[in-house]
Order: sequence, then C-alpha cells, then structure tokens
Amino acid sequence: MKIVTWNINGVKARIEVLKAWLRESDPDIVCLQEIKSVDEGFPREEIEALGYHVETNGQKGFNGVAILSKTSPEEVTRGLPGEDEDDHARFIEAVFSTEKGMLRVVSLYLPNGNPIDTEKFPYKLRWMARLEKWAEERLSLEEPLILAGDYNVIAEPIDARNPEAWVNDALFQPETRQAFRRLENLGFTDAVRSVTDAAGTYTFWDYQAGAWQKNNGIRIDHLMLSPEAANRLESASIEKHVRAREKPSDHVPVAIIIV
Repeated sequence: MKIVTWNINGVKARIEVLKAWLRESDPDIVCLQEIKSVDEGFPREEIEALGYHVETNGQKGFNGVAILSKTSPEEVTRGLPGEDEDDHARFIEAVFSTEKGMLRVVSLYLPNGNPIDTEKFPYKLRWMARLEKWAEERLSLEEPLILAGDYNVIAEPIDARNPEAWVNDALFQPETRQAFRRLENLGFTDAVRSVTDAAGTYTFWDYQAGAWQKNNGIRIDHLMLSPEAANRLESASIEKHVRAREKPSDHVPVAIIIV
C-alpha cells in the first residue's frame, strides 16, 4: 500500500499537476495540505473520475487538508481537539479497513509560527502540544497509525541546506524541534530518516532566489509512524522530480510503502 503526503499549495491552482501525478504515481492514500478551498469548492469530481474517494476539511483561501483514497474510509474525524476557539482547518483523520486490519491515517498541516515575536509562535507550540496529547491517546489503541503532513519543522540541521539561515525562523526554533522530538519519543518513527541519513534530503524549495535550481531546500514534510505501522514499512521516498513540473507546488510528495 502506497501512502503519500503532499502540501499542494492550492488545489485549484495545481489540479492539472495533481491529476497527472495521481496517474503516474498511483498512490492508494494521499494526504494533502494547504488545499486553500472550502469543502464544496474542492474539485472533487475530477479526482473521483480517477478512482479516488475524497474527504476534506477545507477553509476559504488558506489552510485546509484532504485525504484521497482508493477505498472509502470507515470513519472520518475533522479537527484536532484541545482548543475549541481554533477554527483553522489543519487536521483530518480517516480509518480504513484493510486485509491486515484497521489503518488510521491523519493529514495534518502544522502552523508555520512566524514571526516568532507574535502570537503565531505560541499558537504553533500549543498546536504541537495538542497533537502530542492526541497522538499519545491514539497510540493506546495499538493500531497502525500514520501522521502525515507538512509539520513546518526542520527537525535537525541536516534537514536544511543552509541551517544558519533558519536560526530566527519558527521552523527551526529549539522549542519547535523539542516538541517534534517529544512526538518521536512517544514511539513514532520518522519514515524518511529511518531509511536514509543522507544530506540534501529535502521536501520544500522556496519559489524565490532560485532555491530549486540551487537545491537550497529544507525537509519539513514528514510521515510519522506508530510502532505497528513502522513494523510494516517497506520503503520511503521523496518524489523530487515533481518540483520541476510546470506550475509546481513548492513542496513535493513524500511516499511510503507498507506491506
């Protein structure tokens, strides 16, 4: 089973890129972030025509997450609990029935947190604390669980071409990295780093200053696997070539295959 996370950076703007990639990559489950669309505005029919079921948690103009799947989920939950006044569409969870039992998949879009001297950074840290609490509770179910998404976290210096350029950025603050490490310490496996420790392993390249051409990237899109999911991991890869397409997202798909 192939499961992919991808910050699409506007599903309507990238619909042709998305459809071409779905035909080429043939994933079973896709976790999208930054769809930037309300639920009723999502180009559902075009995706369904390719054989995918569509579940969204949308928001007008920004944020928004979705899960596309070849089979319909048994249940879907929208929104991360813990802060009732938080109206950002950043979280959707789906449970699938498979030949090997239940599979729980989350598409998440963690807050950016910049500038760090504004309320945006404490919001990011609160969101991460809520995710940690939620994940700890879900782990007690002892099911394969995949937390897939744009975490807006540069976990280690090796995850940036120029880490010194990010020292004042929310993505690379010590508090941000510590929160990500606490999630790992619950028992989650970073799928990509479990298969490679190579430098130059990135998932995002800014549109500015020739970042893509210079490979001036960062790795902020992660698939975090519960022990039950990690035990089934066969491979993890970054589909970097998609960044070179016409009208690309600034992120690329990150894929795992579980058996």
